[in-house]
Amino acid sequence: MKKAMTIVAAAAFALAGAGPALAELKRLEITAPAAAGGGYDQNARIMQQILQKEGLASGVQVTNQPGAGGTIGLANYVNNKKRTPTLMTGGLALVGAIITNKSTVTLDDTYPLARLSADYQPIVVAADSPYKTLEDLIAKFKADPGSISWGGSGPGSTDHMLYGLLAKAAGVEPSKINYVVLTSGGEMLSGVMGGHVTVGTGGYSELSAQINTGKVRALAISSPERIPGIDIPTFREKGYDVDLVNWRAVFAPKDLKAEEKQELEQAIDKMVKTEDWKAAVKQRGWSDVYMPAAEFGPFVKKEHARAESLFKELGLLK
Repeated sequence: MKKAMTIVAAAAFALAGAGPALAELKRLEITAPAAAGGGYDQNARIMQQILQKEGLASGVQVTNQPGAGGTIGLANYVNNKKRTPTLMTGGLALVGAIITNKSTVTLDDTYPLARLSADYQPIVVAADSPYKTLEDLIAKFKADPGSISWGGSGPGSTDHMLYGLLAKAAGVEPSKINYVVLTSGGEMLSGVMGGHVTVGTGGYSELSAQINTGKVRALAISSPERIPGIDIPTFREKGYDVDLVNWRAVFAPKDLKAEEKQELEQAIDKMVKTEDWKAAVKQRGWSDVYMPAAEFGPFVKKEHARAESLFKELGLLK
């Protein structure tokens, strides 16, 4: 009898130590400040599926609010004072858009909840490009900056940031970059392969098929160290102090109570540890860069400061 009572007591103690079950977030809304199909939207819809499957939320709705690099969706999110649980996806590109668009609403008006997923960016040239290595490209760039055209999405985008960081590391004024704005990843690839621009970039997940089939040649990638399974040298390996992660994240309203923030933090923490989340990230060729709120808030401020400083050097800000 004593032994049985001891087992019961031990079980009760273990259950008590496990902490209370997470409350279900009812009628959760997730705003993706971009059109359907992109990284912000995909992260929102993966969250929708897993949070519901795990019983962490119910009635989850995703709404898309594209425009102005995400700043329209951000402004609507911040100014909409709904009391139902709400979240918003965003990322480094949104940080850039806030600065270049001089948005009066910023990520300081939100609660940075967690960094989730990311793409590292290779730079690529055409298969028949005379620039066989990063050293070849940089030598020509330093000798005649205007002769190298760098294709990417809008001014202040992650593409533009990467080129600016590389120019700085190579000792070339970022404002001398011959930057060519291309409207889509498809247009960028066509431009590189057709010889209309010298260099292109984008997330590895977007470019991997063309790299692996030899349609374009990757010269370096923006990860801080080699990515397992990807045979592309890093900029750091090549002697250039450059790394950039095109991260995507989730944000919450700024004015939540402490217990509400904690509840959301715990739900996201549980979500990113599921096999479904890991599989979704792997399937899309993303990197899992989860960072909880305590670290993520200061990280966002540092990223904003880095982007703002770089944009001044690129001539995007006065």
